[in-house]
Amino acid sequence: MTGGGSELRELLERAGLEVVGHGRVNDARPAAVAWRPVISGNAVPTVAVRDDRPDQVAELNRQWHRLAVEHSVIDGNGEFLINVAGHGCQSPWRNYWTRVRLAEQWDLTGVLGPRRGQPEFVAMSLDGESVLGATSEEYEVWLIAVDRFHAWVESCARSRAQETPQERESGWGAVLRWKTASQRLRSPWRDGLARNPAAPASVLLRLLDVAAGEPLHGAGWLITRELPDEVVDAWISHPEPRIRKQLAERWTLTAEQRERLFTEEEPGLRWIFTTCAVDGSSPLTEATFAQLVADPSAKVRAEVALHRDLPARHLVTLAADQEPAVRRAACPRAWPHLEPDTRTSLMADPDPEVRTEAILLAHTTAPMPVSVFAALPDDEQRRRAARECLLSDELGHALAHSPDRELRRAAAENPDLAPHLVAELGQDLDPAVRGTVSVRPDLTEEERARVPVEIDPKARCSPLPWVRALQDDEEAMRRCASSSHLLVRRSVACAKNLPPDVVERLARDEDWLVRLFLAENCAQAPAEVLLEMCRTWDGYSAARFPEHPNFPRKSTLQYADNPVAGMRRLALEDPGATADLVERFSRDPDRGVRRRALRDPRLTPASVIRLLDDPDWTIREAAARDPRLTTRTLTSLLHDATTAMSAAANPAIPEHVMHHLLDRQPSVTT
Repeated sequence: MTGGGSELRELLERAGLEVVGHGRVNDARPAAVAWRPVISGNAVPTVAVRDDRPDQVAELNRQWHRLAVEHSVIDGNGEFLINVAGHGCQSPWRNYWTRVRLAEQWDLTGVLGPRRGQPEFVAMSLDGESVLGATSEEYEVWLIAVDRFHAWVESCARSRAQETPQERESGWGAVLRWKTASQRLRSPWRDGLARNPAAPASVLLRLLDVAAGEPLHGAGWLITRELPDEVVDAWISHPEPRIRKQLAERWTLTAEQRERLFTEEEPGLRWIFTTCAVDGSSPLTEATFAQLVADPSAKVRAEVALHRDLPARHLVTLAADQEPAVRRAACPRAWPHLEPDTRTSLMADPDPEVRTEAILLAHTTAPMPVSVFAALPDDEQRRRAARECLLSDELGHALAHSPDRELRRAAAENPDLAPHLVAELGQDLDPAVRGTVSVRPDLTEEERARVPVEIDPKARCSPLPWVRALQDDEEAMRRCASSSHLLVRRSVACAKNLPPDVVERLARDEDWLVRLFLAENCAQAPAEVLLEMCRTWDGYSAARFPEHPNFPRKSTLQYADNPVAGMRRLALEDPGATADLVERFSRDPDRGVRRRALRDPRLTPASVIRLLDDPDWTIREAAARDPRLTTRTLTSLLHDATTAMSAAANPAIPEHVMHHLLDRQPSVTT
């Protein structure tokens, strides 16, 4: 259960509350927002009961129930939301509501507080429109009811949005007057500043200034964001190896910058730098390649052998390396460049893995006999041979009729398998084998259609490599687009550019995924397909459809009242969309629509402040980073540990305030 687990559940049960379902509520405003009118200095009790009454608890319970009914806090099923002080409501960034209903016997004001008769809890209707809080004052207990709570939140946001330019400038004095900060604030500030798009080089350089053993805060953002060259240079020359290590993941490093990294003395770090360069296909200078090929560490030499741009002469050198692991890594890509004597030597290599690798490579041009296949060391290598090697007639026949399904399937992938064996495997009893045959590039469409396959239209799939390799061949794309095979058509739809007639055909394809892939990948995707995907798809790529050049922005205003949220939010793409529509969408029941409204520059500061209390945490975080916030609001967020990171990422923070956040010394108590 959110905000208290079994301890909270036991407390609620003792108070006579039944937890509804799993109890967790994630689609309501944070509980701390409902506490504001209850604990505000301006709060006025709806009912006050003195704590010296002999029947105080009974009277409180009676009055609470009366108010809960009168103000519609309890719905027709007797259900409402509750938050108990001290059980997960330390911040406005948290929801911490539990959905409950009253049991036959209940005692809320006697149980839900530090002591009997001193209640501290707040209840809210399921629709969030009514709030009823109970709080103990010095000599009495207050029950405070708030109707039209959404309007109350709106009113508060409007009042907080009032700020003159002078107030905005002077407001930062509240931050500058603080000289210390707890670790719970200092770490989020550094994380947020690392993300802040307005943070200048002077601030970013200070983020690299970490003490021995201290983590590099915001490393994930520093790795991926744009950085001035002076910051990257300082990072490369950082005295702490563990800090330099994180820089290896920065894929935008130039070849010259990476060359400086490889002066690292620690071989483990050089290996990490090499691995990252290989994984990212990062450019390396000729000097770096030469250095890594001669590196004292065999792990480094084996890793650089995998770099796609390593020159052939270096591959040849590594194929003769004294370490078996290096020879094994270099052998596949070096093989075409090796002299016959070297190939023969590798096939007789003392290391069994190198020897096996060389034998497999040798039989990509010379037929592999059954005896050699049988001598391969394990199932993995035998499946690889069945898939990649040139097979003798005897071996090909044996594999196509093997009782091992995986061997038959591997053989079905072999591009050189005899046609009659391909035809036999196309009628195999196993559907996986038939499916493998059905996507072979050498089949005619008539042959492909004769292979009985069943494809789950909802199954995940990747484009076929051979179709992707043909994407610049218009005639090949036409043939593939008319294929009866679903995976072939889906693969065509993943091409970046397609002829108009192919686009038209795929746009009318009966398969939804074909149309989705077309919208996601093709520069010529038509407007109607882009709109269809906005209506039917809510995956990660959905946000990109309105950015497509063919997206019909001038006609989307008509969807402002569409019942489908994905279509409704498109109305803001229309040049005719008004500021009033932006405001309306910021109150939409769908979080995606509200999130889109928040990105609109016409949204008022009051609405941005209101969205700080949104039920959706991603919207609350985005609102905290919005430069339209008033200084007073932003400074309060900076001093709350749970909002400090998002607030520190706000580009409205002046440079001198950013430095002050970094200057503040740790407080004695953290």
